[in-house]
Amino acid sequence: MGELGDTQLARMGSDPGLVAAVDQHAAVLRDAIPLDRETLGDYLLGFLDELRHRGWAFTSEPSEPADLDAAALRLTAVCWLARERGFLSDELPA
Repeated sequence: MGELGDTQLARMGSDPGLVAAVDQHAAVLRDAIPLDRETLGDYLLGFLDELRHRGWAFTSEPSEPADLDAAALRLTAVCWLARERGFLSDELPA
């Protein structure tokens, strides 16, 4: 959340292109997994493990949603879903 989520979620308030892109990734997740706290958390951990294995890193803040790669959009979607479903209400780090 601190690396990417907070910044990207704040951008969503003024960037309809980012909202649309994140919504597409969120729809894929809604169709693929149950969206409870544990399953979404497990998905996130597995996704992050795969990204690390591939050497992916979020290194900059793009100026346009098109500049975000698919991994960054998927991570933003996970953060958005976690926030929207109230999974972060206890203010524990995601």
